[in-house]
Amino acid sequence: MSKRDYYEILNVARNASEADIRQAYRRLAMKYHPDRNPGDQVAEDNFKEAKEAYEILADARKRAAYDQFGHAGVDNSAGGGYGGSADLGDLFGGVFRDIFGGGRGGGGQGYRGSDLRYTLDLTLEEAVFGTTAKIRIPTLVSCAGCAGSGAKPGTKPTTCPTCRGVGQVRMQQGFFSIQQTCPRCQGRGTIIPEPCETCRGSGRVEEQKTLSVKVPAGVDNGDRIRLAGEGEHGEQSGPPGDLYVQIQVKPHPIFSREESDLYCQVPISFTAAALGGELEVPTLDGRVSLKIPAETQTGRVLRIRGKGVKPVRGGPTGDLLCRINIETPVNLTKEQKDLLQQFADTMAAGGKRHTPQEGSWLDGVKKFFEEMKF
Repeated sequence: MSKRDYYEILNVARNASEADIRQAYRRLAMKYHPDRNPGDQVAEDNFKEAKEAYEILADARKRAAYDQFGHAGVDNSAGGGYGGSADLGDLFGGVFRDIFGGGRGGGGQGYRGSDLRYTLDLTLEEAVFGTTAKIRIPTLVSCAGCAGSGAKPGTKPTTCPTCRGVGQVRMQQGFFSIQQTCPRCQGRGTIIPEPCETCRGSGRVEEQKTLSVKVPAGVDNGDRIRLAGEGEHGEQSGPPGDLYVQIQVKPHPIFSREESDLYCQVPISFTAAALGGELEVPTLDGRVSLKIPAETQTGRVLRIRGKGVKPVRGGPTGDLLCRINIETPVNLTKEQKDLLQQFADTMAAGGKRHTPQEGSWLDGVKKFFEEMKF
């Protein structure tokens, strides 16, 4: 149990109304819920702490005991865990039903099943143009042998004799009457005298199922596709959760993506860079001609409009940006080396600068050394 002040955890005044406390908890629960922060232990601890504070301050009797005696007055009255109580389940039903799942279904439908997550690896082409993928996932489904009740065929669950079907029991500790989850039925209100042999009383069995996922064109890393009702079946014949398919795009050998634009490296010879010309370059839907301006420098980016990605959420199609990379020739013959030397001699004798970056760099170096003189 947390020893921080419960009002401080929820960031409310000590005279806060029940509505203020509920609203404060909703805000923190939405921020720190483990389903929104997978693998983040700090967020999970904050969520548990906020839940514990809400369970105390939302109950008038517990709040009065806490206001008078502090943590000592409620040490045995709060769950402090991730499971939740009946009142908390109602809150989750409102806050998380469309986001994460959790809490009880209405009308005696039992507990809503957990949401599932599946990482779908796509090629860049599949992400850009869309595809239909077949996935196979393990999931818990309602047991056919007992129709999800958990009881052996021919029998049925009976009312828990400890809590009489309420799911909670009261314990008297000194001056305090404390309400806790029933230890016998774990809050369900029923027990199963003769469990189903197939599911061993859980009401659910594990199965593998194959689903067809339609991936829209333009998806990117981190996008999620929700398949409603394809998660785990709930306990006690509760409604199923949802399946969230997480998109992960594999690296491409030629292209990289930044939002709606595609990038690629285009190597050219130094003669093509100096004289200019045209070059065929690939795009995701065929080849196009790229015009290389004369005197192009390495690192220059040339744009081909409309050859990028059409965003999945709408907007104009991006562009293909070709970054020029000028290659130095290798494996030269003696004749080629002699010709290059002659070319270099003519460059030096002309009295003009033919390498703008080199000239500006040398000027900068000269100025640097001049400023270092004492």
